[in-house]
This record gives sequence, C-alpha cells and structure tokens, in this order.
Amino acid sequence: MAVLIIICIGLLMATISSSRISGPVRSATGFVVTPFQNGINRIGTWVYRQFSGFQDVKHLSDENEELKAEIEQLTLKNNELVQNQSELERLRTLYQMDRKYSEYDKIAAEVISRNPGNWYSTFVVNRGSDDGVAVDMNVLGYGGLVGIVTQVGPNWAQIRSIVDDESNISAMASNTSEPCVVNGNLLSMDSGKINFSALRDSDNQVIEGTAVVTSNISDKYLTGILIGYVADISLDANNLTKSGTIIPAADFQNIREVLIIKELKTTAKELES
Repeated sequence: MAVLIIICIGLLMATISSSRISGPVRSATGFVVTPFQNGINRIGTWVYRQFSGFQDVKHLSDENEELKAEIEQLTLKNNELVQNQSELERLRTLYQMDRKYSEYDKIAAEVISRNPGNWYSTFVVNRGSDDGVAVDMNVLGYGGLVGIVTQVGPNWAQIRSIVDDESNISAMASNTSEPCVVNGNLLSMDSGKINFSALRDSDNQVIEGTAVVTSNISDKYLTGILIGYVADISLDANNLTKSGTIIPAADFQNIREVLIIKELKTTAKELES
C-alpha cells in the first residue's frame, strides 16, 4: 500500500509538472492506478454497507424497545378494562338485587377483610353503627342471601355467611312453603353446596332446581329472600322428612360488595302487629 501510494503521488506530481504525457506513461498510470482505485471503491462500498447494516440494526432495536413499551401500556390498559368490566358486572348484579327487594331500605358496603380459607364464611365490611347497621341485619350479595351481621363497630361490621358451619336458617321451599332447615357446611362447599334437612314433602313437589328461600317463621331472617336451589334430595330413614343439598345463589368465592338490609326481623314483626 505504501509503495502504491508513493507511485500515485509521483504520477500526480508528474502530471502537474508536465502538460503533455506520452501515451506509454498514460497507459502505465492507468495500469497502476485503476486496480488501486477499484480496490478502494470496493473497500468503501463494504464499509458503507457495514455501517448501514449497523444503523438498521440499531433502528430496529430502538423500534423493538418502543413496541415493548407500547405493549406494556396496552397490557396495563387491558387489565384495567377487565377489572372495570368485572366491577361493572358485580355492581349491576347488586343493583338487580336492590330492585328485587325494593321494599327494604338497604345500604351498600365493601368487604375490607375476610377469614382465611377458600370461602367467605366470615368477613368484615366498611359500614357500622354510624351508618345505622345493627346486629342481626340480613345481608344480600350477588344473587341472593349472603349472611347476617354478628358484630358491629362504629365504622365496621362482621358478617357470618350462610355457608359457615355455625349458620342455621329457617327456610322453606318456594313452591310449597314447606319449612326446612338450611345448615352451612364449609366441607361440602368444596363441591359448591350446603345442606338442608327436615323438609316435609309427601307430594314430591320439591325437586332438583326448586328455589329455597328464608321462612316466615325465622326469628332473624326476613321472609322470602333467596338462599339457593335444590341440587339433590332424598327421603330420610324415618320416611317422613327429606334432606339434601342446595347450591347457594350467591358467589362465596368472590364477594367484594354487599347490601345490608337496614331492618330487623323483630322490627318487621312489630310493624306488622
């Protein structure tokens, strides 16, 4: 390369110092310079392509990072929309419950804590005595009866749900008004059911799918609130009563908001009398 550079410089200076160059010199110049020039052009072309390729890679990398950021933003927005849709569905169901039992004065409450476990057997809401909530008030959820208020503070209330092992409800079949007892059972709730017993149904009118509601003879639960639907039923050993299981109307895995009926059964009885 050094030799070629020296030769080129010499030929250039010779060209400058002489206005006339013989044919053989021109031929020699072309023979030496042209391959060198072609090599330089090839090297320049290769360097340019490498540099262009590097810039393309960098450009694609920048675009990839921008797309990743956009995907993250879209994912966040999508999650927000899903949450909002879920919340809307829950509130719509509560609104339907409010209309279904429009004869009662109610107050909405949000769940702020719950017992450990798969099911909302006991939980605490953000309404209390300052909001007019009292012990033994009935609680509605998504679809039907959720439970009853057991403890109250100024701005909180504890609720025992109908699936809790300590829950016992005087109930009745909606089509016959025959009384029965609904018992909470967390073990059987693993299959999505609770128990009922002591049902008299000599005419076999209570079948799978029959609605079970709170009874008029209950001392704490208001009359006619939906508990659930008969899943299976069988005749007891005494041949007089029947027992079986009920699928609760409310969803006891995903309780976020509830409606507390601001009326006690004793108060309702006093008003009727």
